[in-house]
Amino acid sequence: MSLHPEISTYEELESHYRELCQKEEIINKELENLLDRHVHVEGKIMYLQKMLPNLQLVYSDSEQLTNLISFTSSLAENISSKVKKLDLTKGRVTECMQRVEDILDLKFCTDGVQTALQNEYYEQAAAHIRRFLSLDQTVLKRSTADSIEGSSLDEAFSKLHEAENKLKAIVLRKFDEAVRDEDIASVERFFKIFPLLNQHNEGLRKFSTYLCSQIAETAQKNLKIAQNIESNNKRANVIYADTITLLFEGIARVVEIHQPLIETYYGPGKLFSVIEILQKECDRQVKKILDDFKTSRQFLKKANTVQQILKNSYKSTEKLDPLELDVLLAEVTLLNTRTELYFRFIRRRVTGDVEIAALDEKSREEQLKQLDCLIMECELSQSMQELLGMYIMMEEYFMQESVNKAVSLDTIEQNSHISSMLDDVFFILKKCLRRTVSSSSVDGICAVLNNTCTLLQSNFCTVINDRLKQGFPSGMLDLSQAYNVLQSSIQQGRLQSSDTDTARIMFLTTLNNAEVACEHIRTLRKTLEEEMNKVFSQASEAEKAKLESCLSDLSGVTSKFQTILNNGMSQLCSTGVKPRIKPWVDTFQSRSHIITEEEFIQYEANDGMRPFVQSFMLNIDNLLKSFKESLTPTNYDTLVSYLTTELTHQLEKVIKKCTFNRLGGLQFDRELRSLVSYLTSVTTWTIRDKFARLTQIATILNLETVTEILDLWGPNSGSLTWRLTPSEVRQILALRSDFRPEDIKRLKL
Repeated sequence: MSLHPEISTYEELESHYRELCQKEEIINKELENLLDRHVHVEGKIMYLQKMLPNLQLVYSDSEQLTNLISFTSSLAENISSKVKKLDLTKGRVTECMQRVEDILDLKFCTDGVQTALQNEYYEQAAAHIRRFLSLDQTVLKRSTADSIEGSSLDEAFSKLHEAENKLKAIVLRKFDEAVRDEDIASVERFFKIFPLLNQHNEGLRKFSTYLCSQIAETAQKNLKIAQNIESNNKRANVIYADTITLLFEGIARVVEIHQPLIETYYGPGKLFSVIEILQKECDRQVKKILDDFKTSRQFLKKANTVQQILKNSYKSTEKLDPLELDVLLAEVTLLNTRTELYFRFIRRRVTGDVEIAALDEKSREEQLKQLDCLIMECELSQSMQELLGMYIMMEEYFMQESVNKAVSLDTIEQNSHISSMLDDVFFILKKCLRRTVSSSSVDGICAVLNNTCTLLQSNFCTVINDRLKQGFPSGMLDLSQAYNVLQSSIQQGRLQSSDTDTARIMFLTTLNNAEVACEHIRTLRKTLEEEMNKVFSQASEAEKAKLESCLSDLSGVTSKFQTILNNGMSQLCSTGVKPRIKPWVDTFQSRSHIITEEEFIQYEANDGMRPFVQSFMLNIDNLLKSFKESLTPTNYDTLVSYLTTELTHQLEKVIKKCTFNRLGGLQFDRELRSLVSYLTSVTTWTIRDKFARLTQIATILNLETVTEILDLWGPNSGSLTWRLTPSEVRQILALRSDFRPEDIKRLKL
């Protein structure tokens, strides 16, 4: 056997042999797999042989079904074509019948309209004309173009057009006669005929003009009543607000009564065109009312006077009593409130009518946009904006003058922590702000809120700050004589140097005024926020954000009062507290703190304190009592906090100058606990944190050995947070006379 042509060496032969062996091995494995599946394949073949008769039956049935479907499809196609022809024929027959009916209706309308006009049955005649106008004349003429009926149709069209014009003229004349004769039933009768003649706009215009005449007549009567009202009448101060309210209510009543009539005969979506005409009449009547209001109340004269006074920064000799403006401003806000209610009613009615009309989104938005333009650009809106602008200026003057008067008449009663001006000032501010909120004007309340913040920050804060700048005289308080001379000192605008007790009372009362003012401002903001949420519940998000921004400015005023209060408390502490504490604390340094066991036991029997410590606490108690009657609880707690801070600071300084043994450290710890307990009992605030450093100093001074500090320091401190630095700890340890300096230096803190 010859070798393979590509094999020429023994190595190539061995390689080729190995490849053949591998292929043989693969083929053997495949054969084994096929043999393993032999039983499974035979089972499948047997199953298919059993299923073969069933498959033949299925094949036969499917052929029959295919033939049936083909036959049905052909039949359906034949029937559908015939149905289409029948439908087309039916449509043509229906159209032909409609044309015949239209021709018959045309003849009926031609005969009927003449009879109705002769008998003055105008509604019936209008119905015939409406039917005639609904017919397509071009189609009818084309349908009878080749018949004898064509000429008769032209004659019928001519007669009906003539009857249409005649009926339109009759309806217009009869409507005008009914308006002139004030025949309401006839007015409504002919108003219903206009849409039958496709004169919707003309009917709405004529009817709206008629309604305007009714509104104008009633408004003139109400204005004459207002002009003739007596000054002692209980409604005299708001008679013009009542008059304009009657006008708005009259228009609202007209809309409520006639809107169903308009919707029924003219269809929904027509109310806006009526409102547009009614609003013009409303503008005319409002102008007359406001002109008479300005004349009768001398509004413009007072506004000009106020403007000159504000412009000249109160240098004008001509002053206007704010009480004269009080009632006037209330009526202006009432005028604006009624206007806002009227606009809200109009917007709600027209919006509802537009929604019912089921217009597309674009048309609906366009009509609502036109409504907004009508409300914003109408003369009523512009007049109220002008009136509101003058109101804001006069309200500012009223606030400033009233606040200045309250300050000038300030008094301090013996049993009161605050002076009279505080309640008076915030009563005035609250009154002005609530009055402005009642006007329902977002711009108005924002302007008055800004004026209020400016007034508090510039005027009232200055008054309080100037009084605090006079300082707190040192010395103890003597309340028995202070109140007797305080009032005259206030009225003089300055305090005499000899009236030290009076000056102290004045200073403390001013501090109380600043503290209570902060509380009043917070209360004022909360009250205003609640009222605004009610009045402006339907305001836009932008308007609500504007109101919230103006309200937040009150927080800035609170911060300024708080700053003045803090400065005043610091001054009180520096003048009235700090100079007295220092000599009391110095006695602690002058006493020895290296005590024997006999002394320690003796002190323990005396409530655990040495006499000088008892005297120290008694002095503090007397100092605090002298202020407690004159300060508000919050200011008193603040004073205790200031006193505690100063006390701990000075105690820490003198302790570092003393030397202790262990019993001296124990005694100091006992006295410190008594002091903390006492100060805790005289205030509602937490003050223990202020003694944290002193408490830790006392703990160090109580140690038995130097190394015992390691059990309390670092990882061993547990929940204790050390306020002392390592160097300060060593410094305190060095105060113990029985601790060696070298042991303290070896500590690893």
